[in-house]
Amino acid sequence: MRFRLISYNIHKGIGGVDRRYRLDRIVDTLRHYDPDIVFLQEVADGMPRARRHRQTDLLGEQLNLSHRAYQQNVLLAEGHYGNAILSRFPLFDISDIDLTVPPKKRRRALLASCRIRGQHERTLLLLNTHLGLAGFERVMQVQRILNCERLQHVHGTTPVIVGGDYNDVYGTLNKRLMEPGGFRTASRQVRTFPAVMPINTLDHIYYRGSIVLHHSFPCRRQIARQASDHLPLVADFELPVE
Repeated sequence: MRFRLISYNIHKGIGGVDRRYRLDRIVDTLRHYDPDIVFLQEVADGMPRARRHRQTDLLGEQLNLSHRAYQQNVLLAEGHYGNAILSRFPLFDISDIDLTVPPKKRRRALLASCRIRGQHERTLLLLNTHLGLAGFERVMQVQRILNCERLQHVHGTTPVIVGGDYNDVYGTLNKRLMEPGGFRTASRQVRTFPAVMPINTLDHIYYRGSIVLHHSFPCRRQIARQASDHLPLVADFELPVE
């Protein structure tokens, strides 16, 4: 059973260069790659700057991804923004991990189990996050993710995908924490930031368990360079039959 997962910091639908709010550019970018599961960061809900749109539902409807989970992280004077998971397959057991490191901005990770049905049925664990800007903060946040109860108690062969905006400019978190935690990278040296001329590998997808990576790549379409300040990261996986 194959499926496509995309991780994308959509910057609330505000263009990274022209600063215009155009959620249709995000839809166009994602629709072109026909994803089955999408990890989104900086998703707006009720913000005046984003026309008070409830972006999780708008994007899910436009992309025909009917299973959705949203996590409010940053509360504003009006509205808020956070992480979301959109899926073609059912999501259940949705929960949060608090990653806030005071006095830094509030951060959390969004977890959900996903049941993929094809000729056979498999369940995988999904974790979407947006890490902090400081190096020490990111180390603490990844440690909390790896030590969370859900990850500690899943079977070693259970497919797990962790992804999002890691803000890992120097690429230290993979070898220092993710690989020792049993994860393989699907995004080594894939540059996604800034979208207009990407030089940094801020966005990452990691996986472990009984799951196979076929291919991963950043979106290079011109509209994606305008839609957000990040490029989306695309990964194609296969779940072997147990």
